[in-house]
Amino acid sequence: MSAASTSQPHTPQPQSPALEVAYAHCRAIARREAKNFYYSFRVLPRDKSNAMCAVYAFMRRADDLADDESLSLEQRREAMAAWTADWRVARAAAAVTDPIFLALNDTQRRFSISDELLEKLVQGTTLDLQPVQPGVTRMAVRSQGPGREAGSHSVTKVGQTASGGLFDVYDTFDDLYRYCYLVASVVGMVCIRIFGYTDPRAEELAERTGIAFQLTNILRDVREDAERGRIYLPAEDLRRTGSSVESICAACWGSPIDAATGALLQLEIDRAQQYYRSAEDLIPLLDPEARPAMRVLVQIYHELLDRIAEDPSAVFRERVSVSTGRKLAILARGMIGSLQARRQG
Repeated sequence: MSAASTSQPHTPQPQSPALEVAYAHCRAIARREAKNFYYSFRVLPRDKSNAMCAVYAFMRRADDLADDESLSLEQRREAMAAWTADWRVARAAAAVTDPIFLALNDTQRRFSISDELLEKLVQGTTLDLQPVQPGVTRMAVRSQGPGREAGSHSVTKVGQTASGGLFDVYDTFDDLYRYCYLVASVVGMVCIRIFGYTDPRAEELAERTGIAFQLTNILRDVREDAERGRIYLPAEDLRRTGSSVESICAACWGSPIDAATGALLQLEIDRAQQYYRSAEDLIPLLDPEARPAMRVLVQIYHELLDRIAEDPSAVFRERVSVSTGRKLAILARGMIGSLQARRQG
């Protein structure tokens, strides 16, 4: 699924006052919302950091439209379609007033980011809005769990039926991979164009690194996703380990996880660990000044996975995270590495 083109050498260019304002707007969004990603943005040279903020602000706006639960699914689809149409017009417009579109247009031009990649970013954001998704089966849960009233946990608010809930479950890992590719690997493809690279192997490695990150997100967000009627752990893996949607829901409702569900989580943890090997291979292929930023991002996400691996059942009790202090320590090392790379360059 990797793209064919490779990044070209990039020279920083001056910005107009309007662009400076637009990038400042995107940076404010990234600083407020990006969490793990923003730590890596800060390690980059200013022009590349601005570009990452522009891409993030674009993605954040798309995600917010897709996830706005104050609107019905149909209303969200309409809002997303209208916003996407506005963006497509702005891509070719001589004058652009939306600061996110303005900054993104400039980023796209400076770093040779294709329309195709950005369209895939939007496609990934809209996947969960589709009434029918390929490779996804809707499964019913017949029990609310021992001692639980219907609605006592928000798991039941999506697709509620008289006998339980309806949950969308990916059939196979190949089906889940396609989802992860669109929502995460494509982001990696965009990022490496900003980071800079010349070896075409970086494309496939960025794709696989995106899979590692998204599998980490899926593990962290098992309970939150179940509350929205989505199970991203593939049905074939549930069958392989003897787990079930009912077992996952029971754990979400507070029951101890059974051995089968523990085995399921371990299966996905091991799979994610394998994909992180690609991240280590990717870093040396990036421009030296961008390597520290990628190291920061990989280390934060990999440590998040390691924390989940220490106690997989924790994902059903809380949102597992890397502490701010630890992130700052990783950032500090990244800053030092960035300064050293710039001096050597």
